[in-house]
Amino acid sequence: MTAWHTGIAAHSAAPRANQNADGRTRHRRTDLVWYAAYGSNMSLTRLRTYLRGGCPEGGTLTLPGCRDRSDPIRSVPLLLPGLLYFATESLTWTGGRAFYDPDCPGEMAAHAHLLTAAQFGDIVAQEMYRAPGTELDLAAVIDRGTTTLGPGRYETLVCAGTYDSYPVLTFTAPWRYRDVPGNPPAAAYVRHLAAGLRAAHGWSIRTTAGYLATRPGADRRWTPDSVHALLCAGGL
Repeated sequence: MTAWHTGIAAHSAAPRANQNADGRTRHRRTDLVWYAAYGSNMSLTRLRTYLRGGCPEGGTLTLPGCRDRSDPIRSVPLLLPGLLYFATESLTWTGGRAFYDPDCPGEMAAHAHLLTAAQFGDIVAQEMYRAPGTELDLAAVIDRGTTTLGPGRYETLVCAGTYDSYPVLTFTAPWRYRDVPGNPPAAAYVRHLAAGLRAAHGWSIRTTAGYLATRPGADRRWTPDSVHALLCAGGL
């Protein structure tokens, strides 16, 4: 796992989210933000179920969608400092969920979508099975780097820096990855993550399989060979 924990940049030409020397971000005063998706929302097809509403292929829940159902203005590959891992049990996929630990060494691949702040807030609400419509004050997370809206698994907001002068935001759990038992993701979830990684970063199937299979939690079930076989069987 070590090579993939620290060596993602060797497999990706994606830029990194930028920070000032003191760790504080410099950003445009705007209502646009980068939503740095690192789970199934790396796939634009999957993200559209949050934007427009619907049930993703392989999922079990129907989402209401955002108030503004527009596609992202832009989408770009990014590398964020930290670690992707899988834990808890997803009601949508029935396997482990993807989480982000920003305080771990290494880098995590993400697909950043330029959205309005309102769209980002509506996606956060839907991730917590709440109705969209509540405006989020993002000033605290942009200024401090992290803020917690509540105890829920996706209620900790993280600002990983900036890209093209817009803040790079995502959300994760309040705990560290070693604080909870790992749980491997379901096959349908793995396929969505793989589709997003390949579309965003241009990775080969072999590289994508090696990355996903060696993340903490996923490595309890998956191997690079088994993920590779899954993706090839699915025509990815």
